[in-house]
Amino acid sequence: MDAVRILAVPDPGPRLDADGVAVLPGLLTADECAGAVALFDDDARFRSTVVMARHSFGEGSYRYFADPLPPLVQHLRETLYPPLAEVANRWAERLGERAFPSTLDALRAECADAGQTRPTPLLLRYGPGGYNCLHQDVYGDLTFPLQVAVMLSRPDEDFTGGESVFVEQRPRRQSRPVVLRPAQGDAIVFPVRHRPRLGARGWSRVQLRHGVSAVHGGSRHVLGVIFHDAR
Repeated sequence: MDAVRILAVPDPGPRLDADGVAVLPGLLTADECAGAVALFDDDARFRSTVVMARHSFGEGSYRYFADPLPPLVQHLRETLYPPLAEVANRWAERLGERAFPSTLDALRAECADAGQTRPTPLLLRYGPGGYNCLHQDVYGDLTFPLQVAVMLSRPDEDFTGGESVFVEQRPRRQSRPVVLRPAQGDAIVFPVRHRPRLGARGWSRVQLRHGVSAVHGGSRHVLGVIFHDAR
């Protein structure tokens, strides 16, 4: 788990602009996924654990990594950030919002200045009946607009059910659902809160929430890579 390799990250921008979500196929190998799953029971790796049912978030649990992050998680965060920052800044220009720095270190420095110092990458585990209510991962005033979820388990082998669900709320229109079933090692890139969408009147802001449908059997593990830190 301590060894890392160079990751090839294709440009997710066209798919994000068209669909609001983008899949990066085969981002991690099966061995890397298994190594990440094995971290879940290593208490020393985490700063906090959330049992979802206690907060009416759903059924399952997730654990936030402590600093220093495991090498693979840190590598993912550092490697994914620059291409996603390019997308984020195109979106910011379209919506008249703030721009973001080109490096993760610079973003984290801005987070620290805003009082956000706790790392946000996390591991999620769902057993039979587990699910996640629709939500947004906002941890403070400074929010980087994109995040990544990496499927660590094998659909239809390690678990059944448990689709990734995204709901886009468009102005003056009914909400639009997107349901994805990524393979092991695939990563989904999606907005934390909103994205720009081009309409007849120009660019408008559309809100997005994400969740997980019920797991029917087995165990589903996901690695969440969020780039802004938390208060």
